Amino acid sequence: MVELDKVKITVLKRFHPSEVFERSPATSHAVEACGLFRDGQEFIVENLRMPEGFCTSAWVSMYGNIRVLSFGGDLPWVKEKGVAINCCTDGLRPVIFKLERI
Repeated sequence: MVELDKVKITVLKRFHPSEVFERSPATSHAVEACGLFRDGQEFIVENLRMPEGFCTSAWVSMYGNIRVLSFGGDLPWVKEKGVAINCCTDGLRPVIFKLERI
């Protein structure tokens, strides 16, 4: 069995919709910055398993890069080896994550 590298996920920034849009492009309920995460929060991925309490939508959006890093690969457009920057797919209140192979 292949031994996979662990990946650390760090929440870099949660955006409030007002930081992204002057006027919301869609009618919605009152929306705040994502309440599932806090800036600076860290998670460890082991054996490609989603960390407990992690947002499924955010996980799906970054899983491809987590897989690359876990298997020892690098992203050719990122200068620093073993690193990726990802965001979730919530267009009204995105969250930016840093992924690091550890």
